[in-house]
Amino acid sequence: MILRVILGDQLSTNIAALARLDVSRDVVLMAEVMGECTYVPHHPQKIALVISAMRHFAAALQVRGVRLRYIKLDDPLNTQTLDGELLRAVQELRPEAVVTTAPGEWRVLQAMQGWEALTGVAVEIRDDQRFLASQVFFQDWAAGKSSLRMEYFYRKMRQATGILMDGAEPAGGNWNYDSENRKKLPKNVKPPRPKRFPPDAMTQEVLALVGDKFAHHYGSLAAFDYPVTSHEALAGFEDFIEHRLSGFGDWQDAMAAGEPTMFHSLVSAPLNLGLLDPLALCQETETAFRAGRVPLNAAEGFIRQILGWREFVRGIYWLRMPHYASLNSLKATAPLPDFYWTGATKMRCMSEAINQTMRYAYAHHIQRLMITGNFALLAGLHPDGVDEWYLAVYADAYEWVELPNTRGMALHADGGIVGSKPYAASGAYINKMSNYCGSCHYDVNDATGAHGCPFNALYWDFIGRHAERFAQNPRMAMPVRSLANMAPNKVSG
Repeated sequence: MILRVILGDQLSTNIAALARLDVSRDVVLMAEVMGECTYVPHHPQKIALVISAMRHFAAALQVRGVRLRYIKLDDPLNTQTLDGELLRAVQELRPEAVVTTAPGEWRVLQAMQGWEALTGVAVEIRDDQRFLASQVFFQDWAAGKSSLRMEYFYRKMRQATGILMDGAEPAGGNWNYDSENRKKLPKNVKPPRPKRFPPDAMTQEVLALVGDKFAHHYGSLAAFDYPVTSHEALAGFEDFIEHRLSGFGDWQDAMAAGEPTMFHSLVSAPLNLGLLDPLALCQETETAFRAGRVPLNAAEGFIRQILGWREFVRGIYWLRMPHYASLNSLKATAPLPDFYWTGATKMRCMSEAINQTMRYAYAHHIQRLMITGNFALLAGLHPDGVDEWYLAVYADAYEWVELPNTRGMALHADGGIVGSKPYAASGAYINKMSNYCGSCHYDVNDATGAHGCPFNALYWDFIGRHAERFAQNPRMAMPVRSLANMAPNKVSG
């Protein structure tokens, strides 16, 4: 008998650990453990999503006749750690071997590599084949390059998969239509509401459990309606294709008060759990474009996020860990302000993004990068505190995707491994891409007055602090020169 271990974000029927499963002999181990719920104070909706999806996946395995050892969070015998539950299962079941799939987080891989010594049983850790670029593929692409840029990796992935290719050339003649993805939402455009999934009886039981045990964690359970099965997740994606993808191209970077989802797909949480296949998402999106149902800038913009960015940040994570998690190239030291956890701030843009996250465990990529991330960058917040917050508050957050996005893209703490420049912006950018500023306590057109937008003063202070470094960066030299030529009364003290 082989004991096959499935983690909470490995809920795919084609997961490597289940390959060549003997349903008459083998046992699948799945365990809800407190250790995975609390290594950061995860949003209750994230915890509920993972546990509910695990239980639904386990039920589907049982329908197939799979022998299952499923440990619930409130089981009185639960040791509350993955190591503890594996050891208990090995001691009770006496398997010949343990088979699992490589995890998405470095800390879990370190634990897995100690399982053989812990249990005294042979352990096979199989590659996670659900990604479109293997670690070896990424390493080969990265080898010998002085800089690693997502755009060139993305082109390689397009060529390797044939997605949005017309022979040897990219569809439409260009690889990237990012310049067509930056429009502000017009006042007369109302984004369609996404398809939602009311909790069934199994999910309601999970919500009660999570509400009881994690009431002290950041965030509310009240609005929970995430898809928790592959069937639901696919229905949600098809709703995106039908109703929102056509607008995604123009307005994917736009923000608007009271519009938390805009034209976004909402696939990241189920995709990162394993409920969706990334290649199938890209193929269906391309099919919609080829059929004339959506414009190219929409299809390419979405595919770039999946085929390009998602695969790229995973590659960076495994290429650079564990050292990557300690990088702090800008020597940021400030602690995370309390309002990141409470939403209590007079900055309208920050309040919108943070309070939305508390309610839904979700904010779209521009809110994360150019609002909460931009403030953290400009204010010099220490990357450790920022990393913890991003990992804790979002339903789709796992370290492999969170860390390069936060420490790399948002904070430039990696010194340029992920991005060639820091994504620093004043209030002007937020005003251009949102309607937040018109009703804000602060004046977006003022930098130094009592009600001046904090993003303005922080922006120029940030440029000044790092002027020597940024003067050497072709993409940052202009604001450094502008600061040097700025009248003293225009610069905040």
